[in-house]
Amino acid sequence: MMPDLGPYAGPVIWAYVASIGLILVLVLASWRRAVRIRRALQQAEGQNRG
Repeated sequence: MMPDLGPYAGPVIWAYVASIGLILVLVLASWRRAVRIRRALQQAEGQNRG
């Protein structure tokens, strides 16, 4: 149930949208970094084995 926000409904909704967007950006950036580091680690382990 959505409370009656009156004239503040627009800014509140945009604040939620911005927050969700920033969280998604952080999650995607972390995921991309993890993939890059995992590849580098696998490559380094492969070089050590000969």
